[in-house]
Formats: sequence, C-alpha cells, structure tokens
Amino acid sequence: MATAKYLACPTEVVQAPIEVVWRLLTDPAEWGEFYDIRVLRVEPPGAMAAGQRLVGETGPRWLHLGVTFEFTLIDEPRHTLEFQGVLPFGLKVHESMNCVPISSEQCRVNYHCNFELPPGWKGAALRRLLGQRFESGPADSLQRLKRAAEREHLARNPTV
Repeated sequence: MATAKYLACPTEVVQAPIEVVWRLLTDPAEWGEFYDIRVLRVEPPGAMAAGQRLVGETGPRWLHLGVTFEFTLIDEPRHTLEFQGVLPFGLKVHESMNCVPISSEQCRVNYHCNFELPPGWKGAALRRLLGQRFESGPADSLQRLKRAAEREHLARNPTV
C-alpha cells in the first residue's frame, strides 16, 4: 500500500516588517512562545542553522507527545526556510516557509506542510482521526506567528 500524503499551504499577511517575522522564525529556542510546542532543547543551541535540530513536545502537558524538527535550509536573503519533522504516531512532515515583503510595515508568510502518513491501517486511522487538523493545524500555527510578530512590532512601535 502506498504512503498517503497530505498538503496544506496556508498564507497570511502580517502587519509587521519582514525582519520581525524572520527573527521569530529563525530563533527555534523561542518557538514555544508562539507555536503549540514545548521546546525541550535545540541541538546545537543558537540561531537556526542547517543541520540543527529542535526537540520538543506537543499536546496536553500530561501527554508528552514528542516532536523533532531538523532544519535543512535557511536562506536569509530570500527569507526562506525548510525543515523535516517527525510527529507523534509516525507522522512525518516536510515544511517550508517563506516571507515576502509587501511594504516596510507588512509582509506575507507562505507556509507549506507536506504531511506523510504511515502506510497501511495506521495511516488510514490517522487520516480519519485527524481529518481537518491537517489544514487547521498549519493555519493555526501561522496565525500564532502572525499574532506574535504583530504584538512585537506594536510593542516596539506604539504609534503604528
């Protein structure tokens, strides 16, 4: 049986300069401040770099669902990053994000999540169980990033 795949590609206009969004995205140790993840460690610590790993947990605090992300591409001039994720229950995801300036005070963030479900009955069960979460999860993550960037921008520029 072939491996099932699912693609979600939300996009958002953020009312903050591209530099604010990019700074948030490229500081993996702080992802827990706006994504639904508890960051346990970043290996090696520091600003995002190819080959770096984020190890964390998601879900209710009592459940401890492990996740890992390995960053594979960080292209600062193009404001693009890519990473591979291993999620609970055998789910894998290849994610890519890019930021495009609209003006000095706005940018658009494009988020591409290519999910790979485990083969056989596990994948079928996950697809049925998670259903719309394949769309709503990435969209929610992008909304959290947007709110964090806009909040930070307003805090630094209260007259905006």
